[in-house]
Amino acid sequence: MKKWHFPIVIAVILAIALSACSSSSDKGRTEPQLETTKTAQEMTTDMLTKVESPRLIPLEGDMVKDMYHLDPALLDQYSILTPMINLKTDEIAVLKVKDAKDLPTIEAAVKQRAVDIQKTFEHYLPDQYENAKNYKLVTKGNYILFVISDAEPSGKLEAAFNSYFTAK
Repeated sequence: MKKWHFPIVIAVILAIALSACSSSSDKGRTEPQLETTKTAQEMTTDMLTKVESPRLIPLEGDMVKDMYHLDPALLDQYSILTPMINLKTDEIAVLKVKDAKDLPTIEAAVKQRAVDIQKTFEHYLPDQYENAKNYKLVTKGNYILFVISDAEPSGKLEAAFNSYFTAK
């Protein structure tokens, strides 16, 4: 009878050791806190100095709600620039979410915006449709960058956005 207790005791000890290791490593893993000294407006303004783009105008208030399918009240700050004339798909948005739990909601809204732009140009201007399909969506901390740009395959706008953040 003592012989079969030994394997059970070993199995229990092993199970406890393995579960303790996995839970402690998960608890110790935290995302580095990111900070920036720039506002969303400063970021978009600076990024646009790095690439050539068509004339863009700010999107505010109810237009944000209508075109981005999101409530601006979820955002701490934002800067959204869209084409002045609907012949180009170039668009840039930097959104700072008030609460990190809303990041998935905001990301889904931005993805819907990308789909809307693609649908607009799908049968209208094929080159702009292709441009819209190659959008970038980048999340850093509570910030989201959304970019559609002919210049973005070079990665200049994403690199500029990433450069605004440092780890705490």
